[in-house]
Order: sequence, then C-alpha cells, then structure tokens
Amino acid sequence: MKTSKFNSLHQQATPLILCNVWDVASAKTAEKLGYKAIGTSSAAIATMLGYEDGENMSFEELVFIVKRIVSCSPLPLTVDIEAGYSENPLVIASYIKVLADIGVVGINIEDSKVDETRVLVEKRQFAEFLSAINIELVKEQVDIFINVRTDSFLLNVKDALAETKDRATLFQAAGANGLFVPCMTNLADIETLVEATNLPVNVMCMPDLPSFSSLTKLGVKRISMGNFLFDKLHANFEALLTEVQHADSFKVVF
Repeated sequence: MKTSKFNSLHQQATPLILCNVWDVASAKTAEKLGYKAIGTSSAAIATMLGYEDGENMSFEELVFIVKRIVSCSPLPLTVDIEAGYSENPLVIASYIKVLADIGVVGINIEDSKVDETRVLVEKRQFAEFLSAINIELVKEQVDIFINVRTDSFLLNVKDALAETKDRATLFQAAGANGLFVPCMTNLADIETLVEATNLPVNVMCMPDLPSFSSLTKLGVKRISMGNFLFDKLHANFEALLTEVQHADSFKVVF
C-alpha cells in the first residue's frame, strides 16, 4: 500500500518535495509539517555517525537507523543506498529486500563509485548491473521504487546533458522507476531532459536551483534536499554554541 502511494506521488501535477532526514527527530518534524514522504540522506547519516560520505558506514548501521525511522513515522520512506554497499548485484538485491521487509518503499542507487575520488561508471556497464539487481528483485517479488542517481552533472562530465539522456534511456530499460540528477540546475537542461525521458525526473537543492513553481511548469516530479538542511542546522548549532561562549551565559538560547 505504501509503495503504490509513493509511486503515485511521482505522477502528480506538482512535484513531490521530499524531505531528507537522518534520524527519528527529523522524520517526526517532516511528518508534523505535512510532508508527504521522506528520504534518508546518506551524507547526513554518515556525518552523524562520524564517517566520511561514500559507503564508509556499514549497511548494518544504516539498517539500524532506518528501522528506528520506520518504527516511529508512518510517512513513506525511501533510502539512499549510495552505490549499493557491494560490487555484487545479488548482494545488493538482498540488501534492498532487507529494506523492503522493514517497510521501506524506495531506494536511491548511484552510477558512480568512490575510491579516493568519485568516478562515473560506464553507462552500459551500470545498466547491466542495474538490470541484474532488478531481475533478482522481481524473482524475490520485492516491490520497491528504484530511483537511479546519475552523476553526469555532479562530476561535470563533457556533454553532461547528452550523457544524462543516454543514461536515462539505458537505465529505464534496466528497471529504473525514477531518475535523480543532482547539480542539474539550468532551466533549459531540465526541460530538455524531462521531455527526453518517461522517467519521473528528480532534482536536488542547490543555490541556483529554480523555484518550485518553475520546476513544476517544466514537469519535474521530485525535488530532494540532500544533506544541505542537515549542514545548515549544524552550522546554526555551531553559531549558537559560539554565542553561548561569548555571552558567558545561556541567555542567548532563550
């Protein structure tokens, strides 16, 4: 039921504004304010747990956080699994099944890998990888929304728009249900991509991202926050702690 509801949120006239969360408190705040769905931010959770972003925390640690969020909030939850926490598509499919069994309705998986630096996986190679994951999920009767993040714009590759369009076509054929393109902010690029694919297009919070009303007119179906609100919250926390030090009292807190 939750999964079908989550899918339908990507087919509305107005985009799904996805509140990215990192713990129960942030999830409950999103619920209180009327957000329709939530998604984990892998970068925020990694930072909260003391890791650098890029699959440095274990899948088991991620599952612990996800279980707590699902148990405390009724909102549909999609989980960022980064590059899948494995090189083996069957292992990744088993991880996705674990999340689905907990009650997760969607996942994000990205087409880049982080070693010392982030590198884009060759598009046909990734499409085959994604297809192998999807075949196993179908076999196991796992119903989940697969949002594929493509990092053509994030990594500023040559002809990023054309590369993204190619990847959209390949990834849809491999079983993707949505296409997430962080760092794509140009109105003309967004419009071209939306017209070039049947997949719901997901963009992300950036300083120069167009207004939600402009993105609605272009046909964008999902808008994510990434880790930016988490970072802003902690910057404000640091500023408040600094004020406490300078004030020599807690009056500034109240």
